[in-house]
Amino acid sequence: MEPLFTCVSNNAHHLYTLLSCIGIASKATVQITPDGLRFSVEEGRVIQGLAFLDKSLFNSYTFNQQPVPNNQGSTENDDSSEHITYPHFVVSLSALLETLKIFGINDLNEPNGIRDTNLPQTNPASSAFSAPTLLMDRSCTLQYAQHGSPLSIAITESGVKTTCELVTYEAEDATDIPLQRDAIIMKIIMRSAWLHNAIAELDSSNPTILKLSACATREPFFALSGAGGPFSESTVEFSVDQHNEIVGGASQAGPQSQSHKVLADDGSSRARATRAKLAPTVTETFLVSPPSSMGERIAQNYRFALIRKAARAMSVANKVSIRGDRQGVLSLQFMIELDENNAVGRPVGAGMKAPAGTVCFVDFRFVPLLDEEDAEMDVPVDNE
Repeated sequence: MEPLFTCVSNNAHHLYTLLSCIGIASKATVQITPDGLRFSVEEGRVIQGLAFLDKSLFNSYTFNQQPVPNNQGSTENDDSSEHITYPHFVVSLSALLETLKIFGINDLNEPNGIRDTNLPQTNPASSAFSAPTLLMDRSCTLQYAQHGSPLSIAITESGVKTTCELVTYEAEDATDIPLQRDAIIMKIIMRSAWLHNAIAELDSSNPTILKLSACATREPFFALSGAGGPFSESTVEFSVDQHNEIVGGASQAGPQSQSHKVLADDGSSRARATRAKLAPTVTETFLVSPPSSMGERIAQNYRFALIRKAARAMSVANKVSIRGDRQGVLSLQFMIELDENNAVGRPVGAGMKAPAGTVCFVDFRFVPLLDEEDAEMDVPVDNE
């Protein structure tokens, strides 16, 4: 009898990189689909991390079961007209990551198993001990034989095969934190490094609340503030470089703008360009359209400790898409480009295509604070 699911990868470091981005909880829900593996973690229904391991990450990907129709429908906000259920189960994410580390995959990019997400990422190929040649003749096989079976992880290296089996658990019928895609009122795309640096700067004051402010008509156009901590409130503003001359709807960017364009109205005339909408210089896309009930500015508060949990993804991603809906749900969708040499997080400027390699996405969703006093409450911890 053929196993329900089998996949093989010659670069398991990619799997570790993506899964470690959502390593905020001890357990993860895994869903097997024809297009890839979906890992989901959550804490207290106020934060959710989603990582999708696309089938293109694997050298071979075999799924031997047809999807089962779900007559009860789905509460997820997706574009599919048919709601189907694919095999899903719960597995220990911490054990899975530790398994990859035991096999030495983590050593390629994290000497001694220690990593500071506040430090800039280095190219692992620059080390003589992490050269791409060390990855030759290594493969990682994931296998799920049938419903209720363990998740088998087999690492083969230089003819030596090591197998680890992780116990799987029945998944609860939990729904995702809903992001209303038809009610998006804010979409900002920028280099992930800019967001990571801003959060690290605010974190130095040990705040409890992250205040997000965005406006399309007046400054500050986009600002992040840390409040509620033992020190005074601090703010990072993403401003327009007024010294840049706007020509033909694009900014002639200076050295500090990293060649990111400023969104403006289409047109080649200088007169039209000067009347174009302004946007923070570091942004590639800046769309803010709050409903009339909010006024002209979007202002939402989030628990800073939860935002901090996305720091790992911020540090390895190329770009981040910051989206918010009418209900205040915040989505941080990170684009992570992986190449054959294990390099991640390489800068991608506006108007540029991603470097050759596999592009993957990690998504974090956050529920807003209804009252600043809510930030004083302890964050629920999964003790299981």
